[in-house]
Amino acid sequence: MRKKDVLISGFMLFSLFFGAGNLIFPPYLGMESGTHFIAAISGFILTAVFLPFLTIISVSLSKNGLLSIGDRVHPVFGIVFAIVIYMSIGALYGIPRASNVAYELGFLQIVSVEGRLPLLLFSIAFFGLTYLLTINPKKVIDLVGQFLTPILLLVLAVLCVQAFITFDYTDAEASEKFQSAPFLKGFLEGYFTMDAVAALAFGIVIINGLKDKGASGKKELIRGTISAGMIAAIGLVMVYLSLGWIGRVIPHEAPISNGAEILVLASQQLFGYSGNLLFGLIVMIACLTTCIGLINACGRFFHEIYPRYSYKAYVLIFILIGMAVTNLGLNMILKVATPLLVLIYPVAIVLVALSLFQHFFGESRRMYVYGVSIAAVFSLYEMLASLNLKMEGIQDALSVLPLSTNGLAWTTPTLLAAIIGYGLDLFQKKII
Repeated sequence: MRKKDVLISGFMLFSLFFGAGNLIFPPYLGMESGTHFIAAISGFILTAVFLPFLTIISVSLSKNGLLSIGDRVHPVFGIVFAIVIYMSIGALYGIPRASNVAYELGFLQIVSVEGRLPLLLFSIAFFGLTYLLTINPKKVIDLVGQFLTPILLLVLAVLCVQAFITFDYTDAEASEKFQSAPFLKGFLEGYFTMDAVAALAFGIVIINGLKDKGASGKKELIRGTISAGMIAAIGLVMVYLSLGWIGRVIPHEAPISNGAEILVLASQQLFGYSGNLLFGLIVMIACLTTCIGLINACGRFFHEIYPRYSYKAYVLIFILIGMAVTNLGLNMILKVATPLLVLIYPVAIVLVALSLFQHFFGESRRMYVYGVSIAAVFSLYEMLASLNLKMEGIQDALSVLPLSTNGLAWTTPTLLAAIIGYGLDLFQKKII
């Protein structure tokens, strides 16, 4: 395995993570955090970069990726959870969201059109290009890592360098939510990117890509995947710091409500009308690379578990589903997908954490069963709450738990349950 292949794989992984959502979160955090920028962006990087990186490591250490991670709870749970992960971050959310954001924040910055027909025509063109770039799984890493990612990084560099040269630092008061515990607020902003879930799928993309490049043997694959993860992580940290800093120092008079508005304003202030073209290009490339990676991951996974249909057939299926869901509109996509993501995210984090723990301290079946079960109960309640089905008695009981006001009430009970499970298996000498 050549160093060049690892570098290209790292660029590929960077592009997979760096979708439009990751583009617009840091600038808004930078603007809102004010003088607490360093603490806030540090918390953001911890959960938006370090946690996905740990997930990549976890996937590389597992024999069969996400499937084997879930199997430690139960084989049926393993396959069901894997399917839910791939469908939620893929066809039902991640893929159509990438396409829709590419249209709303990218294409519409360049071309002024209205109505539903332009979205349909754009989605046909967007997914047509995605299909052509995804149809050969062995060339996906080269196409994205060797060509699209350098273009994306170059365009981002033009924006960020010009911002560093032009904008001056001035003191700015933090918004109310960042005035106390800015590190924790940044931590939660990174948590809600949900990239740790996406990393469960992206890790397999990199592993399969390295296999296609000739990597063989478990140690070589683990080393290559972790190295690619480090390259991606370094790139993400640099870009998040730069984008966050733009939000921190950009001069503005009118109120700004999101990160997209910050980057549009920055592009216009720095480059005039051509700034719209620059920002639109950044968004569309970021969304395209993410979409390519998601379709590749989903196609390979479903071909592996149900090989009756070819990889190309699954690519076409996910392209068609993604195109159909895209045309429902971004608001509808978010409305439908949010409850599902709330349900799976804590469970995914627990599985990743326990799989890393077992690599050093041994596998405990009860640790997985107890920990995941408690996380699933809390996730189910949070999903119902996201559908406005809160139960006041339960809500009052949960409010006494640490971090409950931040949506992290599940962490302490889950940790205790996992410790109890591990302790019981250790006592009965069932640690593998």
